[in-house]
Amino acid sequence: MIDHVSIAVGDLARATQFYDAVLGTIEFRKIDVRPRTVGFGKRYSEFWINHRPGLSPRSGDDGAHVCVRAASPAAVDAFFAAALRSGGSSDGEPGLRPDFGPGYYAAFIRDPDGNRIEAVTFIRSTT
Repeated sequence: MIDHVSIAVGDLARATQFYDAVLGTIEFRKIDVRPRTVGFGKRYSEFWINHRPGLSPRSGDDGAHVCVRAASPAAVDAFFAAALRSGGSSDGEPGLRPDFGPGYYAAFIRDPDGNRIEAVTFIRSTT
């Protein structure tokens, strides 16, 4: 079981503002603030951003890929919209991904540093 993940960011203040808005849509909040790192989570810090001065933004297939669980398709949609409003970019609009499994509903964004962040929920079939 994974306890927490961390990603590198070039501008800690910008990334903190970005992730505060984006992760707030899935009920994460800023829990720990330290000089070079900030932690977000529900009960404890499980998603960390770490300041790496001089970090060049990643593009294409570079950077981290982290997936966070959302409670509903509406939360996935809100995650995606918040990312676009806050300076992120689309890396896959919200929707079903049948190739990933039944009911797999996800959205993919790139943060301002190029890290790929996914929000996913699973829709149960009513049939």
